[in-house]
Amino acid sequence: MLKIAITKSSRSLLIFEAMPHRKTTGVIAEHHVIKSAFLKREVKVDCYLPMEAGSFTEISLLLINDGQDLVTMHFQHLLKELYDHNEITPLMCVGLHCGHDRKNEYATAKIADYKGRGTKAALHDQFVFEELLPFLRTRYSMYSFKEKSYAGFSLGGLSALDIVWNYPQEFTKVGVFSGSLWWRDKDQDADDFDESKNRIMHRQIREGKYASWLKFFFEVGTQDETADRNNNGIIDAIDDTISLIDELIKKGYSQKSITYLELQDGRHDVPTWARALPVFLLWGWGKQVISDES
Repeated sequence: MLKIAITKSSRSLLIFEAMPHRKTTGVIAEHHVIKSAFLKREVKVDCYLPMEAGSFTEISLLLINDGQDLVTMHFQHLLKELYDHNEITPLMCVGLHCGHDRKNEYATAKIADYKGRGTKAALHDQFVFEELLPFLRTRYSMYSFKEKSYAGFSLGGLSALDIVWNYPQEFTKVGVFSGSLWWRDKDQDADDFDESKNRIMHRQIREGKYASWLKFFFEVGTQDETADRNNNGIIDAIDDTISLIDELIKKGYSQKSITYLELQDGRHDVPTWARALPVFLLWGWGKQVISDES
């Protein structure tokens, strides 16, 4: 597993090669509204493409839950800097804005949590595969992609991981930022609560099938939260992420398939995720090298 720990201002883990010249590409951001028959609401969708996207014969697709957070962090500018420095390969990023019923749409589709949340997660999956992807292919005349990946923040990260895990034939990578991997089917205050059995995503991985091509990126901030339900001195956000990585390794995934980014002083907020996103994009689509040293 590639483990990365960086401070708020550090980017020392990135090894930059001298480029003969820089070419400013720019990023086009287009905003759409899709009327979803499955979710019974209008879904706002933001599409970010490099200006020369039409000239690329192959382009990758990255879907991102909570697309409204991308707007807040000025994602378009973040992408532009990476393209200006010729650091990433052509990538179409699509931000899906959440709805008012986020805790039911962004969840685990096959299993509800202990409060019964997640009732629309399967419908969210149908929206992605039967409405969003056909719309993108038609609107942009991109009938196939080099690869497809999914990412998300907090509960949106749980949703992204759930979708990739249950539809591995569709994806190659997943990015989980401050993921709600605590999601459980039993109240932690119940006498018979067992975190090894009642965390839903952990159990899905333990009981699921191995897909050799999948790669995983996890980000957690050291100040993501303060809760420590098992009193082991490690916040639950880190504990839940590390233990899920352990499940992936037990399932057969190699250390090279998993990257863990721990942001010192990182919080459960948009500015922290904005710090982590360039590392994720370089990890998944970078033209340059990321050091494996912390």
